[in-house]
Amino acid sequence: MRIAIGSDHRGSTLRHRLIIFLQHLGQEVVDVGVDSNNGVDYPEVGAEVARRVACHEVDRGILISATGVGMAIVANKFPGVRAAPCFDELTAEIGRRHNDLNVLCLPADFLTESLADRLVEIWLRTEFEGGRHARRLNKVARLEMARRHC
Repeated sequence: MRIAIGSDHRGSTLRHRLIIFLQHLGQEVVDVGVDSNNGVDYPEVGAEVARRVACHEVDRGILISATGVGMAIVANKFPGVRAAPCFDELTAEIGRRHNDLNVLCLPADFLTESLADRLVEIWLRTEFEGGRHARRLNKVARLEMARRHC
């Protein structure tokens, strides 16, 4: 699997660790940065990972910031991207199984190294269930295609 990974300054340490972890799992990693301890605006990084997922340049994406919330907001602006912050094993599993989550947003300020590894591993190995969940995601896709009315 080809995975784009990006972070703001708050997530850069975890991003470096996860790149090694992903490669150890046999994944191809595209690192879109950043490597700065100075404040970095997360929208640019989030948009770059989401764009690569939306354009099918990569199979999935991982975004890391303090809470993962802002990154998810940015990523979900791109058609076909389904991003959410995951804080525990259940959100990572259900996010994949029910929502076909293709961008995992991790909260660097709230995760231990081992929990971050576990969330990534669950997210990578969990299959989308389809069925009623596919029907619902098709409705979401139609909403993405709809014109704005306000």
